[in-house]
Amino acid sequence: MKSPAPAHARISVIGAGPGGLTCARILQQRGLAVTVYDRDPGPDARDQGGTLDLHADNGQLALREAGLLDEFFRLARPEGQEMRQIDPTGTIRSHDVPEADELFKPEIDRGLLRDLLLGSLEPGTVHWGRALDTISGPADGPRRLHFADGTTVETDLVIGADGAFSRARPAVSSAVPEYTGVSFLEAWFSDVDNRHADIAELVGQGSAAAADGVRGLFAQRNGGNHIRVYLIRRVPVGWMTARGLAADDTDGIRALLLDEYAGWSPRMRQMITDNDGPYVDRPIFALPVPHAWEHNPTVTLLGDAAHLMPPLGVGVNLAMLDASDLALALANAATVDDAIRTYEKTMLPRSIETAEILQGGTEHLLAADVPDFGDDGRP
Repeated sequence: MKSPAPAHARISVIGAGPGGLTCARILQQRGLAVTVYDRDPGPDARDQGGTLDLHADNGQLALREAGLLDEFFRLARPEGQEMRQIDPTGTIRSHDVPEADELFKPEIDRGLLRDLLLGSLEPGTVHWGRALDTISGPADGPRRLHFADGTTVETDLVIGADGAFSRARPAVSSAVPEYTGVSFLEAWFSDVDNRHADIAELVGQGSAAAADGVRGLFAQRNGGNHIRVYLIRRVPVGWMTARGLAADDTDGIRALLLDEYAGWSPRMRQMITDNDGPYVDRPIFALPVPHAWEHNPTVTLLGDAAHLMPPLGVGVNLAMLDASDLALALANAATVDDAIRTYEKTMLPRSIETAEILQGGTEHLLAADVPDFGDDGRP
């Protein structure tokens, strides 16, 4: 089959995260039709996670191409760039406070960013409750999307923007994410200035990190007077079951954490045990490095589907930059095949280089001198 011109192609994006929605927005801005399919039953089906920072040299570039940068700055929290390094006693060892006009990587809650992107799309662009199962059809197209509800859709281009455990990835790559050996245990704190004033003072307006070489902690101020804390531990992927615990056994998990963090000061342990609601286990996975695939004229990937890395400050930013590069390639190419080649010629070397730098980076999260890794606020 001859590769179609993008203007006449049926373009399907799998996944309505920041990358997929950014790609769809820029395509529509440039007059190209696109449909987004997402497994969630609706836009409010689940919590979108904590805060993230969008960098001037990648995420913000994508928003500029999408025509949404000014609106982003109206929603963002520049004060969230504040970063504190704290030791297990609760002593602040370093403190980076942004200048009043600093806008290199302001924070925004994931939910606000998603709402911004969703609201910018033409009505009906996102088809909810469509969980991709498999992709069939010849490599040169057309492709057929098979959804878990038994429906199918024929398409000329599949853009896999469906995250770590992508269902689109197997069409081009046999790689699967591998557990890094490190897990985040997420804890939430609400109405912090009133109900958790000491924690709010310790964390400040941005992020605070601490570690002792064996275990760590990363806390982030979110919008709406919330703080999320991620307890960073080197544990087996099934540690909770192995300890005879269940996800809803908050008291049992809390007792275990008090034992593990016994050497930390009472002030620091507040961030470990005074949370509102249950803990959420988030094991950290990453794709093998390097990750690449042979060119396919009808399927490509972006974001975590293409290059899942440890949460060290690049995830959403790279996904949105990927999305912008791919959308612009489609807008300027004679055929879909040409566009994919142009996009992957830039994206693959960039992602491989970054992944090589970050390989094994989860171990840095446990080091006593914790780096500033605040990109997503969640794995």
